Amino acid sequence: MQRRARTRIMLLTAALLLAGAGAAATPAFAQSANGHPKPPHPSPSPSRDYDGEILAAQQAAKTAAGLEHLGTLNRVCFLPPVNGAPSDSDVTPGYILDPSKAPAKSTWYADSTQVFDDLYWVGGSIHSAWLLKTSAGLILFDSGYQYSAQTLILDGMKKFGLKPTDIKYIFISHAHADHIGGVQVVQQATGGNARVVMGAADWDAVAAHPKQFLGQTPDFSTGIRVGTKDMDIRLGDTTIHVVPTPGHTPGTNSYIFTVHDYGVPHVVAYSGGTALGFQNDVPNPGIHNLQVYIDSARKMQAEAVASGADVLLSNHSEFDNAYVKSRMMASRGFGPNPFVNGKASVKSYFDVTAECALADQLPLEKMAAQQHH
Repeated sequence: MQRRARTRIMLLTAALLLAGAGAAATPAFAQSANGHPKPPHPSPSPSRDYDGEILAAQQAAKTAAGLEHLGTLNRVCFLPPVNGAPSDSDVTPGYILDPSKAPAKSTWYADSTQVFDDLYWVGGSIHSAWLLKTSAGLILFDSGYQYSAQTLILDGMKKFGLKPTDIKYIFISHAHADHIGGVQVVQQATGGNARVVMGAADWDAVAAHPKQFLGQTPDFSTGIRVGTKDMDIRLGDTTIHVVPTPGHTPGTNSYIFTVHDYGVPHVVAYSGGTALGFQNDVPNPGIHNLQVYIDSARKMQAEAVASGADVLLSNHSEFDNAYVKSRMMASRGFGPNPFVNGKASVKSYFDVTAECALADQLPLEKMAAQQHH
């Protein structure tokens, strides 16, 4: 791992030196018979120029990032990835059993902000949650941690005269504590009115780890399981297009929906899982895991482009700059909405994630080639 880290640093330095020389293009993704993208690189071979391919992928990601997606570039391309190796551990977080162990409010608090006519940011300085107003009730996207949900979401709603009992759906992008943690707190506050929507694989992960998800468990009896195919869920005049994007977790979902800014419609592409939070330090299963992630990024990119998405949202401010942009709204007036990225920028976001994942996949392919020759 130390050797890999040194290699990443050396490649980053080389990429920065080449920044002014123009982007090194990477091959387009071909489509396989089942519609999923194929890797844009040949099979592992000891004669391939892996270092050159890695550098090209990093350069392509850097070019796509521009100034808008630097946080995503740094996290996915150049910071050491989290090695999410499978584990059967089922341990309750300390702050659940003892609330005094929760992080200080000053480390996660932020004021809630209305960012569109019908969309409210009720997240914290690091992790986001979003509330969408429809003609038939409210939809919550993600729920933060268990210890922050009351303050950020439920208390934050009061600022806009919104009631928890009007929440009809809670969409959980994936079953990690920073996004599913507050679901039980919020669902109870709705009086049982809200149904939780989550990927089937992540529902199964919650069921298999009751201690880990103690105090953070959605109601299974009313839950909606999302399988491997896209689905639409409608509330009043609003449709949420659910796009399964496995990779960050096996059940990660992303979303496409419409919001309005002074009455003008804008389409949101909501990225449900961006960091490489799965096992990626050895060829098996790292190469496969990274390919699943790449395929999902390209799939979501295609759907975002087809829908005309011009707003990129996430559940972490490091990926969509939500915290900074929310602070800008107070002085916005009738000027441009900082949350409207533009269609090209939304498309580029998924170029960044896919190319960065490729840059992590190639060293594993190089390792596999060396092992077999």
